[in-house]
Amino acid sequence: MSTPFKFVKPQVAFVNAPFSHGQPKRGTETGPVQLIKHGLAQQVETLGLSVDAIEDHSGFSVLENDTDIGKLKYPRTVSAATEKVYQEVKKHAQAGKLPVTLGGDHSLAMGTISGSLSAHPELCVVWVDAHADLNTPETTETGNLHGCPLSFLLGIAGDIPEFSWIKSQLHPSRLVYIGLRDVDDGEKRLLKEHNITAYSMHHVDKWGIGRVVEMALNDVNPDGTRPVHLSFDVDAMDPSVAPSTGTPVRGGLTFREGHYICEALHQTGLLVAVDLMEVNPTLEDERAVKQTVSVGCSLVRSALGETLL
Repeated sequence: MSTPFKFVKPQVAFVNAPFSHGQPKRGTETGPVQLIKHGLAQQVETLGLSVDAIEDHSGFSVLENDTDIGKLKYPRTVSAATEKVYQEVKKHAQAGKLPVTLGGDHSLAMGTISGSLSAHPELCVVWVDAHADLNTPETTETGNLHGCPLSFLLGIAGDIPEFSWIKSQLHPSRLVYIGLRDVDDGEKRLLKEHNITAYSMHHVDKWGIGRVVEMALNDVNPDGTRPVHLSFDVDAMDPSVAPSTGTPVRGGLTFREGHYICEALHQTGLLVAVDLMEVNPTLEDERAVKQTVSVGCSLVRSALGETLL
């Protein structure tokens, strides 16, 4: 039987976010519908949770004349999409439900985490990803905003009026990474400058995933009293496990390591929101897509209470 959630009702609200303009490869906008078609909502209901809503956006408009701001690409389009997701997540979070946002690219975390913070200001974030997504408008090498959401959430991105809707800030001491293995030099500097805790795949190799998760939770939530938002990019998994994603990096989490993270976070009873991002069904063959979608569904189920016994 699932551990009761301490901060939310046993009600899941899916927020489908078919958006891809935070990065250069189209296709992530088709991820959410594939996850739902795979039966994710019905699978969640078998865990004893009610699926209260499936917010199914048909798509996000690409704004006309959306010229670059400095190096940032599609800044107004990304801002509008992430603010829309913010409003959806905020609505469900403030109603005491557990929002599960299906992406879409990881720029959407600006909206999901802002929405969680609106209802849970003491929130901490467990960010599972191959990439730090911490670049600022100055440090980004590509200008792709899926590599920048945390700089905006932490309030270190600088003053960009187009993103002024982001009000709530995440304190650096309440962010922890698991699974990093492709981090830009500018991000490495920012991690050190802001004293942000990060566990790379080196740490997973050294200590094992159980110890890493234990340390990560102790770092951001030592008393076990803060709500937890899990933001999971499928590229945290090794490409042999989840191949259909836009920025795969070899040497990632195994199937069991990824699921252990989700299982352990569920067991705390502290989860209040889950993101599953960067599933891109257009990049691989049918077998690889089915494998990635299946893994994505099982990660969500594990975070919501599925166990091996």
